[in-house]
Amino acid sequence: MPIFIDRRLNPKDKSLGNRQRFLRRAREDLKRSIRDKVRTGGIAELDREHAVPMPRKGTDEPSFGDDRQSGRRQHILPGNKTFSPGDLIDKPGGGGGYGSAPGTTESEDDFRFVLSREEVLDLFFEDLELPDLVKLNLKQILSFKPRRAGFAASGAPTNINVGRTMRNSHGRRIALRRPKQAEVDEIARQIAELEAKPASAAVRERITALREELERLERRRRRIAYVDPVDIRFNRFDPQPVPNANAVMFCLMDVSGSMGEREKDLAKRFFVLLHLFLTRRYERIEVVFIRHTHQAKEVDEQTFFYHTESGGTVVSTALEEMHRIIKERYPVAEWNIYAAQASDGDNFATDSERCIELLDRKLMRLCQYFAYVEIIDERESHIFGSTENGTSLWRAYNAVDGKWPNFQMRRIAAPADIYPVFRELFARQPALRKSA
Repeated sequence: MPIFIDRRLNPKDKSLGNRQRFLRRAREDLKRSIRDKVRTGGIAELDREHAVPMPRKGTDEPSFGDDRQSGRRQHILPGNKTFSPGDLIDKPGGGGGYGSAPGTTESEDDFRFVLSREEVLDLFFEDLELPDLVKLNLKQILSFKPRRAGFAASGAPTNINVGRTMRNSHGRRIALRRPKQAEVDEIARQIAELEAKPASAAVRERITALREELERLERRRRRIAYVDPVDIRFNRFDPQPVPNANAVMFCLMDVSGSMGEREKDLAKRFFVLLHLFLTRRYERIEVVFIRHTHQAKEVDEQTFFYHTESGGTVVSTALEEMHRIIKERYPVAEWNIYAAQASDGDNFATDSERCIELLDRKLMRLCQYFAYVEIIDERESHIFGSTENGTSLWRAYNAVDGKWPNFQMRRIAAPADIYPVFRELFARQPALRKSA
């Protein structure tokens, strides 16, 4: 049975074992506190340490106590000069409950627990995933397959290498001068011939000498085994990392003139959360950033999030650019293809029909999942409460949503909507089935 010894150094002034136990026990409370903090704060602040309030109740370490209903017990209680039987004892603080009186001193019900960046991200993205990964299943850790790596002196019997074992045996027998079977057979033949001749002193002496030699050879053969345990060699297999399934996420963002600073800020916050989720949750995934006005182009991460641009709005150019990149770099048979698009819904008058055509005839047949997020004004959120109401692009995408189950669309009106919408789009769900 293997024994694992954790020799990692504990963080300064912290007990790593106790910390991990506490995280397991208070997991739900910690996740709830982080989500509440993110809803009220900035998405970009997620990628750092967080101090979250924790209720003191239920955080005590478990302990064993005596069962007062069983066994015989004897207690010695010290006397006192202050209280008599039946006296009522005031609770600390003078309030109705245990702890400080309201409005007098700081409460002791909660304490602040500081989570590291890694712990925050693990808890935040714990139950999220990319949906419908059907092409070889994208994994969070590297998978391995056995690969021949020479020979070993120990292993399973099924892995014995007969050729190498017999080669070692032959070399050892030569080095130790183990008598060959032909030598033994030759001496036995000579003894048989001598025994067939008339008995004489010389013949008997020769036979005695040959029998002693035969006994010596047989004794030496028994002592030097034909195959010794030191000769046995096993095929050795080392784990070889196998590349995980390939996945690519296309991030499409409208940066045209109709997208004001508020709309662009909400769209960027959504994509910051998505980018952080992808890079944290999956080790092997590529992200393609596409910005568009009346023209679309692939850009790097810095340009996508921080550069300013303006112009007209033709949404289909982003979809065409995405289709072009897929054909050139991402074979559908080998890649899980995802897309997330953010826009305010404003589009060129006749371009929405072109978007439907691109999605229906090309992209939705290639994508595992396509998420559309529309940025709307808070004052219009009550008007767009129904999915039938909306911009021309929303109504066009609504037709796509009804036909393709791997297409999802949501609206964002305020920063507080970003995280709930993100969870709806990327929560764990059964595998989707694309329409024919």
